[in-house]
Amino acid sequence: MKGEVVVGGVRFANPVLAASGTFGYGVEFKGIANRLGGIVTKGVTLEERAGNPPPRIAEFPSGIVNSVGLENPGLIKFKRQILPKLEKIKTRILVNVAGFEVDEFIRLAEGLEEENIDGLELNLSCPNVSEGGVVFGQSPQKVEEITRAVRKRTKKLLVVKLTANFVDPRETAKAAEAAGADAVTVINTLYGLILDDNGRPFLGGRTGGISGPAIKPFALFCVDRVAGAVKIPVIGCGGIISGRDAFDFLCAGARLVQVGSANLTAPNGALRVLQELKIIISEKRIKGWESIVGTARRG
Repeated sequence: MKGEVVVGGVRFANPVLAASGTFGYGVEFKGIANRLGGIVTKGVTLEERAGNPPPRIAEFPSGIVNSVGLENPGLIKFKRQILPKLEKIKTRILVNVAGFEVDEFIRLAEGLEEENIDGLELNLSCPNVSEGGVVFGQSPQKVEEITRAVRKRTKKLLVVKLTANFVDPRETAKAAEAAGADAVTVINTLYGLILDDNGRPFLGGRTGGISGPAIKPFALFCVDRVAGAVKIPVIGCGGIISGRDAFDFLCAGARLVQVGSANLTAPNGALRVLQELKIIISEKRIKGWESIVGTARRG
């Protein structure tokens, strides 16, 4: 299987990326990263964050619930300590950025504009502190406002990561598209609660985000729904742990896919997904990635 995948003018060697928060910053697994289409770094915020208290991860039969809390060194340390190491990675690099005010997204974009990265992924699943904890991504108006503000300040590939928690991602995807996004990532984790043996919240952050095989059918539904509503590329994410999963997301309309929880099981999770996907494509004698994108919608 040969051929690149082009999104927003950026050429990816193949359609499989490592999802944010599941692959560190990529520098820990350079050999694996270099064989993927790209990596999305762990989320970066303007200021350093310690994250939530432990425990942060809980397993259940078909996935995990995590409550890491955006632990990261902040923009300044990220630029000084991590970006120089990322220059040694020979694959596409997107930096996931998260803010708690609109201005924080703007400052993050401005702070990374001159750096040697391929693009930004806006994490619009963070609490909007100034509006009583409402999640940015649940408001099409806020999605459009933030995306437009960042678009004015960066020429890099701009991807907007959308939530499907209590909102129709088709509407927020259309808002991101109207504001100039090059692509949207669908979906992020879903809200979850794990209780201990005494009936109390187990995770240090009380609630967390569900990922893994349990959310695949819903994530696939969302990708299909969004792909039919926007013209910009969709990046599929949610429960992809095998080549067949990745194939399904491409058929549902995703141009690229992100592998998350599989990387937590084994660092080569995304690479294994890519290898399995290539076998499927070869067996079906498919000549190009683009030829299978959206086949579910074409019947």
